[in-house]
Amino acid sequence: MEDSIKQIKDYAYWVRFAAIASTSVALLLVVIKLYAWLITDSSAMLASTTDSMLDLFASLMNVIILKFALAPADDEHKFGHGKAESLAGLIQAAFVLGSASLLLFHGVDRIITPQPIVQSQVGIWVTILAIVLTLVLVIFQRFVIKKTGSVVISADALHYQSDLFLNLGVLAAIILSQGYWLQADGVFTILVGVFLIFGAGKIVWISVYHLMDHELSAQELQQIKEIILKHDQALGMHDLRTRQAGQHRFIQFHLELDDNLSLLEAHSIGEGIENEITQALAPCEVFIHHDPTSVVQRQLAQNEKCQ
Repeated sequence: MEDSIKQIKDYAYWVRFAAIASTSVALLLVVIKLYAWLITDSSAMLASTTDSMLDLFASLMNVIILKFALAPADDEHKFGHGKAESLAGLIQAAFVLGSASLLLFHGVDRIITPQPIVQSQVGIWVTILAIVLTLVLVIFQRFVIKKTGSVVISADALHYQSDLFLNLGVLAAIILSQGYWLQADGVFTILVGVFLIFGAGKIVWISVYHLMDHELSAQELQQIKEIILKHDQALGMHDLRTRQAGQHRFIQFHLELDDNLSLLEAHSIGEGIENEITQALAPCEVFIHHDPTSVVQRQLAQNEKCQ
């Protein structure tokens, strides 16, 4: 139990930390990119500024939603609030698609009517600063994802990973637009927009995967079965069902035991198995239904007759 509580607290700490960090970086990027766009009049810089504004809004939404998602279970939400993370992922996907649409629009417009970029040095230095800040944030987010597996932070990290490509594209576009290739400003903007669309599809798939109460991975299911069946007095198990909401796993199954065990003995066996599963897959909740083996055999015989 103590390990499970520690896991939950660590998860909440790192996810909140990552959400606040991304919000702070996004706010700083919006300010410096807006300044650079006003100075340079670059279409790619405008697209980058718009993308950062959407990232800022999405990150603020994450902070709000995570406050709800990380709240403990209550009378109205007996299984906790973990699915709010997946809903946040869908909201982020909508922001990514909106950002991609704006990038495509501005990119096509700048290809049709190419314009030279003025005061390109400002745009170059601001973009380099944006790349450095974004790279540091992405490295930190990957660290948090490795520790927590959070859907929200994974979705947020995709934004900023795409921003790395976007900023590199802006940097190349500014340089190439200085008499080498005027349409570069628009071409790089479109390429990043297409990349964002594919990224949004990935976020949607991951979020829906969790919202649809998908089973745990095959490796985790096998681990659960091994823990149950290695117990000397466990004669079998059936009807294993699992799902995940946020960081919480929910596991339920029927445990087959000898008919002659007392209620106290059956409870003790189930409690021992539950503790082992909880330690292996924390944080999780385990629900065990104890079945006398003779009842299981009788049910199997009846099922065979019905078939």
